[in-house]
Amino acid sequence: MKILLLGGSSFLGRAFASAALDRGHEVTTFNRGRSHSDLAGVEAVRGERDSADDLARLVEGRHWDAVVDTSAQQPAQAVISARLLREHADHYTFVSSVHAFSDWPALAVNEDSPLHPCPADTPPDQPPGNALKAGCERAVLEHFGADRTLILNSGLLIGPYENGGRLPWWLERMARGGPVLAPGDRERAMQVIDVRDFAAFGIEVVTARHTGRYITTAPTGNVTFGEFLATCREVVGEPSDGRPAAELVWVEDGPLLAEGPDSVLPWLELPLWAPDVPEMAGVWLADTARVQAAGLRCRPFTETARDTWAWLQQRGPAEDTDADGLKGRKGARHKNGIVPAKEQRLLAALA
Repeated sequence: MKILLLGGSSFLGRAFASAALDRGHEVTTFNRGRSHSDLAGVEAVRGERDSADDLARLVEGRHWDAVVDTSAQQPAQAVISARLLREHADHYTFVSSVHAFSDWPALAVNEDSPLHPCPADTPPDQPPGNALKAGCERAVLEHFGADRTLILNSGLLIGPYENGGRLPWWLERMARGGPVLAPGDRERAMQVIDVRDFAAFGIEVVTARHTGRYITTAPTGNVTFGEFLATCREVVGEPSDGRPAAELVWVEDGPLLAEGPDSVLPWLELPLWAPDVPEMAGVWLADTARVQAAGLRCRPFTETARDTWAWLQQRGPAEDTDADGLKGRKGARHKNGIVPAKEQRLLAALA
């Protein structure tokens, strides 16, 4: 099968490219070539995906069996690609997110849950927001056709090459050793999916030309938050420079959410921490019955954590630490992670 990946070099796109190549498919990637290198074996075409001229050059004289779009963030981008590709591809898979559902994360969602009311003709360059993925979905369906379109609403993706700073942040925090602020309920059931499992399922349903929608994430409870953090600590082991090993210090939600200078932002300052509050009650409760029936299989979290730590060690210290102790590639502040000094203040006050 000939597959076009819009993206194809960074995290999810890379995983799709790898899964497709492993199964013997011919893969073309279309991206700017600025963030990461493409995998060996793909045909890499350079261009801006929101440029009609670049996309017209891509499709001229070509036809693909399937398109996998992992990179559209704005509805206008999806409009351009779906409109130009509808005569040059038989099937279109758009990777969306559970963020597209208006009830999430406050409520449990399934494939029939309402979407954010973001139209397909939303003007370009809107500020980032959860509603935009819903607009991208509508754009693809409108311009490519529901009878040839598959929507994959991803849950929380983790694994090697992760660029969201969630699992890597916790692994690198464990590597620094010492007392580690572990927030909330250690028995809180999670739904995290290895990006490689997501991509493997995606390629299978693409080649089978499925249409409709799948919420594509692990079943609730594939790991608890306590198991998640303990596994991160175990795979990292003890620091090699003689510092004390990481020690999880559990602190309840309430004190961390209390107003004041040391209030902690859920999800961002302590990645994947979803406190027991109404606005996050459904964050780990997406219905996965349909996707499991279609064949999604998820590896144990231990394997994901071990492989991600191995990748981090191979990658090496790619970040610079700023004055606040936060890490950021190429001078940019890391978008996730608590300032070390703040963590230490909280541990001293609350542990």
